[in-house]
Amino acid sequence: MTPAIETSHLTKYYGKSRGIVDVDLTVEAGQIFGFLGPNGAGKSTTIRLLLDLIRPTSGSAKVLGMDARRDRLAIDRRVSYVPGELALYGELTGRQLLTYFGNLQGAVDGGYREKLIERLELDPTKKIKSLSRGNKQKVGLVAAFMIRPELLILDEPTAGLDPFIQLEFEHLCEEAREEGRTVFISSHQLPEVEHLCDRVGIIREGRLLAVESISALKDRALRKLEIDFGEPVPAEAFADVPGIRDLSIDDSTLRCTVMGSLDTLVKTAARYEVCNLRSVDTSLEEIFLAYYGAGEGSGEGAASSDAGKETSDAAA
Repeated sequence: MTPAIETSHLTKYYGKSRGIVDVDLTVEAGQIFGFLGPNGAGKSTTIRLLLDLIRPTSGSAKVLGMDARRDRLAIDRRVSYVPGELALYGELTGRQLLTYFGNLQGAVDGGYREKLIERLELDPTKKIKSLSRGNKQKVGLVAAFMIRPELLILDEPTAGLDPFIQLEFEHLCEEAREEGRTVFISSHQLPEVEHLCDRVGIIREGRLLAVESISALKDRALRKLEIDFGEPVPAEAFADVPGIRDLSIDDSTLRCTVMGSLDTLVKTAARYEVCNLRSVDTSLEEIFLAYYGAGEGSGEGAASSDAGKETSDAAA
């Protein structure tokens, strides 16, 4: 089966500022693929290159087996895109805008569009300019899903959505996968993709560091834990726990970071009176640093080159 996305040595520089460098990425058809990286890592640059919104410095990209530059019009008919920052026609209502997008695309199932509006709890009678960020995002998602494209490219798609609507969005992605379609989701939040995606690509400072299954990523999960005991515990009892690092014990509270399984740590802690256990959220950047080291630098150049270049509308 032809891959949904395939890049070879894809590189983009903005003057002297790095966008992405030598990205070789393959996304198989019929998957939900997560594209993970901190802000400024190169996620949006990669997406814009795939859609021929910008041109590469070197390298190439194929989308649905077609050349991203030469076959852009044919690709546009088979792909939906929701950018990270939506800029829509403010004077139109949601329904007017969706009708406009549908007329541009042609052959949109009006009944399915209405079901999407209902499922995402969008009020289509309000003008776009009056909508919150989350409700504008709903308009973009309805526009993207309503044509049932072969490939959905979604850049930070859940920004501004409440948890219930996020869950409905996940159901839509799963339904697309069941129909053999492909969903490509960029995100800087690991929890957003870890229970939804089949595979993830990890990009940092413009370079693709790894492509892994979700199960492999979970095996390398990094967790910060705090355990309150009923009385002081000896540090040496935990020193040999596999995967433990940054261990400190302050009176009766143990703090540490654990990579991988928690089984040995939990069994060791159970030898003493455990009063409370807290898991502290670990940022994606901390996970990257733990796996791959500090990298080439702070990434500030990447942030400046990757920011502010979002497209102005959702190409449905």
